[in-house]
Amino acid sequence: MPQAKAASTRRSSKSSTSGSSTQRAAPKPSSAAPLPPAQAAAPDEASPAAASPWAPVSHRERQREAKRNAVLQAAAQLFNERGFHATSLDDIAARLNVTKPTLYYYVKNKDEILLQCVGKGLAMMLEGIDASRAAGGKAIDQLMTCMQVYARIVTMDFGMCLIRVGDEQVPPESRKELRRLKSAIDQEFRRLVAEGVAEGSIQPCDPKITAFVIAGALSWIGRWYQPGGEYTAEQVAQQCIATLCDGVLRRPADSTALDAAAVPAPKPRAARGTAKNAARPTES
Repeated sequence: MPQAKAASTRRSSKSSTSGSSTQRAAPKPSSAAPLPPAQAAAPDEASPAAASPWAPVSHRERQREAKRNAVLQAAAQLFNERGFHATSLDDIAARLNVTKPTLYYYVKNKDEILLQCVGKGLAMMLEGIDASRAAGGKAIDQLMTCMQVYARIVTMDFGMCLIRVGDEQVPPESRKELRRLKSAIDQEFRRLVAEGVAEGSIQPCDPKITAFVIAGALSWIGRWYQPGGEYTAEQVAQQCIATLCDGVLRRPADSTALDAAAVPAPKPRAARGTAKNAARPTES
């Protein structure tokens, strides 16, 4: 029995030695020191952030502004076609393929829509006039450019809305501001006419009346012009401006002959009276 116990002891020792040898044969870990917990988590933190289903704020703002402009554009077209009072918010929503409550995200009410449409038309005119003035040149050149800008804008949706609807339908609190902007356009025309007279490119006239005639004639284009008609907007503008600048009377070479032909001299009152009396039978 002591021998068996010794043999068992030797086998146990050999097995233990063999196990130790197996452990030593296993791959050695890297000599680098283990990373602290914070550094060990770094790879996870460096991974890409989850994609947001929402667009960036700047992109959303651009989209909102684009949609708001679409609301105003559709409204201006309907105001021009049907009139302001005959157009409802439901009509505007239907043209845009949205619901009426959707419109309230971009505008408050129909009065605000009209104010914005008319304001856009005026702003376009003022910007065009300012650009023509900044370009410089003679007063007649600036005036011609301003007339072209004005005539072109009144054939567009917002300019046409300005002419067809008018500021009298704008809420009273905003009417004063719109009329101030209209007055700025009128004053610019007056200034250019007066400068044209001074430089000799425009015949002597009353700048105020002449400015009224120019703006009135060009504004009326916005009432009768129909897109897709016989003439393009550019052709209409050119012909109307030519008529305003050249007139409708054919001018002969001799201006004296023109004056005599255009305005016949009235007969003196005495001569007319004598002839009338001579034709009356005398009493016996």
